[in-house]
Amino acid sequence: MITDVPDDVVREREITTPTALCLPDGRLNRGAVGWTRHPLHRTDLRGWGRNKRWEYWGLMTPTHVIGITVSSLDYAAVHQVWVLDRRRGTEIDDGAVVPLGRGTLLPESLGRGAARARARGLSIDVEEAWTDGDGSSGADTGSPRSGVAGTRIRVRTGRVEVDVVAGATPGHEALGVVVPWSDRRFQYTVKDVARPLTGTITVDGELTHLGTDAWGVLDHGRGRWPYSMTWNWGAGSGRVDGHVVGVQVGGRWTDGTGSTENALLLDGRLHKNGDELVWEYDHADWLAPWRVHDRDRARVDLTFHPFHERVARTNLLVVAGETHQCFGTWTGWMTTDAGERITVDGVEGWAEEARNRW
Repeated sequence: MITDVPDDVVREREITTPTALCLPDGRLNRGAVGWTRHPLHRTDLRGWGRNKRWEYWGLMTPTHVIGITVSSLDYAAVHQVWVLDRRRGTEIDDGAVVPLGRGTLLPESLGRGAARARARGLSIDVEEAWTDGDGSSGADTGSPRSGVAGTRIRVRTGRVEVDVVAGATPGHEALGVVVPWSDRRFQYTVKDVARPLTGTITVDGELTHLGTDAWGVLDHGRGRWPYSMTWNWGAGSGRVDGHVVGVQVGGRWTDGTGSTENALLLDGRLHKNGDELVWEYDHADWLAPWRVHDRDRARVDLTFHPFHERVARTNLLVVAGETHQCFGTWTGWMTTDAGERITVDGVEGWAEEARNRW
């Protein structure tokens, strides 16, 4: 059994104006440390060899769970399309490791261009979709626009085709956080939960049109990491008692940095939580319930009930890792900024432990 007990509540600063993540020499801009409700950080990383850039989309529908990754580690690009057929319990795992990141495009900052991956037998395109005042629509041009309708995600492999839009309702907020390990090691992450999905998924020729209970979650990352790191991450999206509810919780990788990545999303409004949360789960039985809570169970008290475990292992000498990502249902509650307890019972998502050398 793993029990990670933090010391204390972190006092964090909300950033409300555009901010550069890095100084001109590539070190961390200490004025960028804090959290945001909208992507305000410019993340043009400088240098080579320790930079990590990625876009991960987790799609959860009544019939499928899909993980889509476009990433660059400078010396290699690592892409993946993973699909779980929930009806049959079968998995498809298509991935590619591309030396020096050839065929990979990632924007310097979120919302400033498309993300694309091309490798043998795999293509991924992620770009903002927008609507003009006349109702016409199009794809991202590389600069921020008003009238954003959502994010279009297109995937093609030998067995899988995805063409969906993760909707962006007016006023929708997403948690952005800068995590500072030092002036030369730091991470900017955006965790954007409860994005309603429309579109189609085709697996082995079987076409599925998405309905009202399909959700997308974005994990956007830009930073310069220590070589070895372990983290926990949990996310969930759904409707509870007539409200759209999003769960975002994390741990271990942020401990002791002065930053946390925990928040409740309620009808598009973000309620930030500064607790270094306790994570309790069993390495001998990953499908046993996970418990995530603050030390006093005063602001967060969650239980995660898994129905499927995904195990991913990588060993490419320089790059190695092991991830246990469990999919299931959240129960319990989180509090709003005003201290109101909001039930999350029935919200679907995942909880994971990842250990990486990269």
